[in-house]
Amino acid sequence: MRVLFVSDTHLGLDLPTRPRVVRRRRGHDFFENFDRALEPARGGDVDVVVHGGDLLYRSRVPAWLAEAALAPLKRLAASGMPVLLVPGNHERGRMPYPLLALHEGLHLFDRPRTVVLEARGVRAAFIGFPYTWGIRHRFQDVLAAATRNMPSADARVLCIHQCIEGATCGPGNFTFRTGADVIRTADLPRGAAVTLSGHIHRHQVLRPAGRPPVIYAGSVERTSFAEARETKGYVVLELTRSGLGAFEFRPLPARPMVTLSFTDLDGVEAHGRVAAAIESTPADAVVRLQVRGVVPATLTAAALRAIAGRRNVAHG
Repeated sequence: MRVLFVSDTHLGLDLPTRPRVVRRRRGHDFFENFDRALEPARGGDVDVVVHGGDLLYRSRVPAWLAEAALAPLKRLAASGMPVLLVPGNHERGRMPYPLLALHEGLHLFDRPRTVVLEARGVRAAFIGFPYTWGIRHRFQDVLAAATRNMPSADARVLCIHQCIEGATCGPGNFTFRTGADVIRTADLPRGAAVTLSGHIHRHQVLRPAGRPPVIYAGSVERTSFAEARETKGYVVLELTRSGLGAFEFRPLPARPMVTLSFTDLDGVEAHGRVAAAIESTPADAVVRLQVRGVVPATLTAAALRAIAGRRNVAHG
């Protein structure tokens, strides 16, 4: 059984319903990379799609956005491709407009539950639950509820949206170890073939001793400058009758992020210096300007948009 695992698409970020300023919006970047990530599913190269949570960028969104975000998943479900979706913390553990997610082929982990699927001679049990606050002390009870009366299966896959001990993020490689919202690796089920988790935006594979691997697909696009050096993408993995087989991370074309720093910009020369620096960055870059000292009055948001071209440029 081949599984496509994608997560943290954050659809709707920088995509206002009625924009007050005409400029390039980053919201389209997220939709485009989500579409690219689903290409193997549309081509029939995988048997199941798992979305690890934070499909949307927040819990309160307009109906049109929820519908647009769910549309590609529902099209796959309508084609016969099973889709499993974990509500993440940005959805506050529940999908907005839940009626829009109703489809017999779209399995929503809106409560602790197990979904059993078969493909290529493998019977797999996908165990999941929505993002849960205080999971460290609640994990065993939530897992027990999800696996109650679970049918037999060749492989078991835990699908969640949580921090797990040992996961890292940020420029300083912060490592999650303790805290109310961090799952202990010792608490992960031994009998699972793999844990697929969303929530951490950096792709990584944890290999806790005596426990199955934990795979974070990461986000499909860079959501902040803390992720500027991270490669974005999705994961395709194989489940066999004996457990987890081969898996691979497939990169996506995330937009480059560049920070330009200036000290004591002269008001007369500021525009030319900043324009030249911006022009030196990739044509589709997301650019952050950091100015030490007084920012010249000529460097307005409108002036930066005029210089930007296809870039996004802003003071940071």
